[in-house]
Amino acid sequence: MEKYMIINNKRILTWALLIPGLLLMMGSCTDLSENINNEVTAGNFFQTDEEFISALGDAYGAFTQYGGNFAVSPINEVTTDEIVVGHKGVDWQDGGVWIRLHRHTFTPSDDQITNTWTEFYNGVANTNRLIFQFESVVESGDVNQEDAAPFIAELRAVRAFYYYMLLDNFGNVPIVTSFKQDPSETAQPSSDFDEGRRAVFEFVEAELLDIVNKVDTNVNSTIGRMNTWVVHMTLAKLYLNAEVYIGEPHWEEVIAHTDSIIDSNNYSLTINYFDNFSVNNTGSPEHIFTVPFDEVFLSGFNLHMMTNHILSQPAFNFGAQPWNGFQTMTDFYASYIDPVDNPGPQGDVVGLDPKGSIVQGTQDERLGNFLVGPLLDLQGNQILDPGVESSDPDGEPITHTPYINELTPGSWRQSGARIAKYEMEIGLSGTDMSNDLVIFRYADVLLMKAEALWRLNPNDTDALLLVNQIRERAGVDPFNSLTADRLLAERGRELFYEHVRRQDLIRFDGVDGGETRFNDRWWEKDPSEAYRNVFPIPQSQLESNTNLVQNPGYPN
Repeated sequence: MEKYMIINNKRILTWALLIPGLLLMMGSCTDLSENINNEVTAGNFFQTDEEFISALGDAYGAFTQYGGNFAVSPINEVTTDEIVVGHKGVDWQDGGVWIRLHRHTFTPSDDQITNTWTEFYNGVANTNRLIFQFESVVESGDVNQEDAAPFIAELRAVRAFYYYMLLDNFGNVPIVTSFKQDPSETAQPSSDFDEGRRAVFEFVEAELLDIVNKVDTNVNSTIGRMNTWVVHMTLAKLYLNAEVYIGEPHWEEVIAHTDSIIDSNNYSLTINYFDNFSVNNTGSPEHIFTVPFDEVFLSGFNLHMMTNHILSQPAFNFGAQPWNGFQTMTDFYASYIDPVDNPGPQGDVVGLDPKGSIVQGTQDERLGNFLVGPLLDLQGNQILDPGVESSDPDGEPITHTPYINELTPGSWRQSGARIAKYEMEIGLSGTDMSNDLVIFRYADVLLMKAEALWRLNPNDTDALLLVNQIRERAGVDPFNSLTADRLLAERGRELFYEHVRRQDLIRFDGVDGGETRFNDRWWEKDPSEAYRNVFPIPQSQLESNTNLVQNPGYPN
C-alpha cells in the first residue's frame, strides 16, 4: 500500500500529518482516568495500514529537533572542533551558552541540554503511549495480533533509538517502558554511573536484537521510518561506541551489522556527494534514515537561518532574514585541503594564509560543504554590510573567510566559513528548508566497517579499500595506509554536520597514541575534563525527580 503523500514531487511520510484525535499531551501520559480502549478501536480506526502508519506519526516527532539550534544538534556540533557560534556584538550572546558549549563549561541549567533530554523523553512517552494503544486494541479483539505486530515492533525501534541517543549524551538515564510508569518518579538503573550506563546499553541492545527481523524490510515504503536496515545501523552504532559506553569493544558485531546493510544491496554511494543533501534529495540510494522535512508540511529545518549572514537574503532571494550564527572552525575547514595528511610526491607545502585562503594543494571536492568568499546577489553584485566592524579588513563587501578573528565579544559578522552542505533553495519564503535531513547514510556504513576492521588489524587491506572508496568520490588521492588520525579526519570530512563528530572524537580518545581529542585544547578552548564526555542531567529534572543522581563531576 502507498504510505506517502506526493507533494511537490516529494514523498511526505504520513507521520508528519498527525491525527488530532490520537494526540495526547506529554503531561497527561500518566493520567489513566480516560478509557483509552474506548477511544481507539477497530470500529473507528486501525482499519488499514495507512491508519496504523498515521497513528505512528507522534512517535517520530522528537526527530524534528535535529533541524534546529535548540537541542540535540548544537550539543553534538558546537561542543566539537567542527562548529562554533561566536558572539557578534549582542547577537548570539544568549546568556553565554554558545561559549560554554564551545569551551566545555556547559552547566545543568543550559537550555540546549535540558531541551535534548526533554525532547527524547517526550519521544519515549509517545512511543510508550502508542504501544499501549496498539496493544489495547489487540487485547480487546478489535485488531489481529499479526496486523499490529510489525507496527508495535517499529515503535519499539523508535524508542530504542531515543534511548541510544540518551545513552550517548547522558549515560545513566531512567528506563521507562510502560505508559503507566511515571517518568518523573523513575530512578536510573543504578546510582553508580558505570553500572547504570551498562544497563541502558543492554536494554537498547536487547530491544534492537529482538525486533530487527520484526520490522519492515521494504526500503521504498519506509522512507523516514524505522525498518530492518535502520535497526541494523543503530546496532552498528551502539557496538561502534561500546568501548566508550561499557568499557568493552564489540568490533566483530560492528562488522556483522554493517555487512547486513551492505549485503542487502539496498544502498550504494551516489556519484555526486551533494545529491544526498539537495532540496529534492528524497530517496537517495545512500539514505538509510532521514527526517523528511518540508517547508509546509514538516517544518523545523532551519540551517540556512542558523548559519547565513543577516544581510544574505539577496544571495538566495530568501523571504526571511537569516540569523548569522553557526560558523565552521578554521582548522576543520583546513582539513579539506589535501594532501595535508597525505603529501604528494613533490612534497608541496599546503595550508591557509592568515585569512584562510588556500595557499597550495588539491582541494577536496567536499569543500562545497562550506560557503566562503564574496557574497553576491543573484545578479552578481557584491552584497554590502554597512554595519561592518571597522577592524574587519574586508570592509563593507561581505566576504566570508575561514578565518575567525575571535570568539567573544566581537566575532566579525563576516568571519567563518558558513555551512552549505545542504542545498539552500533559491526563493525559499520562510525559515524552514524542505531537504530531507540525514540521520544515517551508507557512506558511514563503509567507514564504520573500515574502522572496525582496522581496530582488529591495522594492516587490514579491506579497511583501506573501504576508506579509499570514500576518498575516490571526493576527488582526492587514496591513502596508502590507515592511522587513527586519518580515519578520524576522513570521518570528519565526509560526515561534517551529520551529528557524529562529538561521538567520534570521544571514541578516538587516546587511540593509536593520539591525544584526548574531545577534551583536547583547540581554538579558544582549554583542555577539558573527561567527565564532560557526557552532559549533565538537567537541573530541572533533578528538582522534579529526587530519584535522579547527577552524573559524576557535575554539581548536584
